Amino acid sequence: MLFPKAEYDERLSRLYAFMDEHNVAVVIADEAEMLHYFTGFAISENLYRAVLIPREGPLLMIVRTLDEHVFLKLAWFDNRRIFDDVEDPVAIVAQVIEDWGCADARIGLDMNSYCMPAKRFSHLRTLLPSATYIDFSDVFRPMRLKKSPREIIVMQKSADIADEAMRRAIAAAKPGASSRTAAAMAAASFMELGADFGRTGPITVGKGWNFLHGKLSDDPLEPGDVLHLELVPKVSGYCSRLMRPAVMGEPSGELRDAADALIALQDRQIAAMVPGAVAGEVDAMFRQAVLDAGLRQTYVNNTGYTLGYYFEQAPRTSDFTRRFTPKATWRLEAGMTFHMYTSADIGMAFSETVLVDDDGPERLTRLERKLFRCGEAR
Repeated sequence: MLFPKAEYDERLSRLYAFMDEHNVAVVIADEAEMLHYFTGFAISENLYRAVLIPREGPLLMIVRTLDEHVFLKLAWFDNRRIFDDVEDPVAIVAQVIEDWGCADARIGLDMNSYCMPAKRFSHLRTLLPSATYIDFSDVFRPMRLKKSPREIIVMQKSADIADEAMRRAIAAAKPGASSRTAAAMAAASFMELGADFGRTGPITVGKGWNFLHGKLSDDPLEPGDVLHLELVPKVSGYCSRLMRPAVMGEPSGELRDAADALIALQDRQIAAMVPGAVAGEVDAMFRQAVLDAGLRQTYVNNTGYTLGYYFEQAPRTSDFTRRFTPKATWRLEAGMTFHMYTSADIGMAFSETVLVDDDGPERLTRLERKLFRCGEAR
């Protein structure tokens, strides 16, 4: 179990308040991130699985027999209904809800869950035709925005791995090396340093600002190439992220000037990330300054987004529950964590994992902010 039971009790108490507000008798949580948030357990969806959370009584995990042992090892409770591969887990969910006397009650579920597509929801409604379904998608995700002190400790471990793996990957990118060489070092470092697995994040070479999700190459790095490295290590599912550029050979004056300007402007943005700040204002002060400096001709992407727990096999690789855009009206709160990133047309990007603390912003990733040189000694 990752956290003590008291951590999960606190999360459930907030969910129960929402259930009371909406007069909901049972909540179905099936997306991996929310499964983990309420139970400590998450598993890929080869077959449907969900946790049922009644307003009164214990939680019940609907879990495949093959995954029972993992559930018992990771979850903070052991109440479960296992099913074999020939059974219909959605029908089991419906039967349990009916057995609880809630077949005609108000049932909360995430209408935006990647585990509740239209066909599955139609099947559930056929099995429980008298129930009223209440969309909890705008309840679930905001619950995870403010991290507990225990969650921050885990994210700091992930950030420390990102810092050290970045140093090693840049050092490995010596003349004759490729982006794959750097990725191999980063992946090996992840495993050595305690990350969940070796998936590094995008490591590529390109021009402009919109190559950042490019692919690996075996082509040797050429003088003047800017190697883009984005590292996304996870520890117990909690992810910290870090971007740095590294140039092969002597950087041009244009590259150095662009890097210095981009860093200075992003430092100002991060300094403005205090509790109570309006996200749109934090975004606009930076976005416009980058445009005014000529570092970008257009700026159509967001400048930051939510960080936290990510299930390794989920279709969503980034959490956009909160984004920094010019029209964002939400306010920053202590305990929120973000991936703040920026890039320039010249072909480089910087990013940090940032915690909004009571005293202001804190960088969890702490690697030196500069344009590195490929092969640079640690």
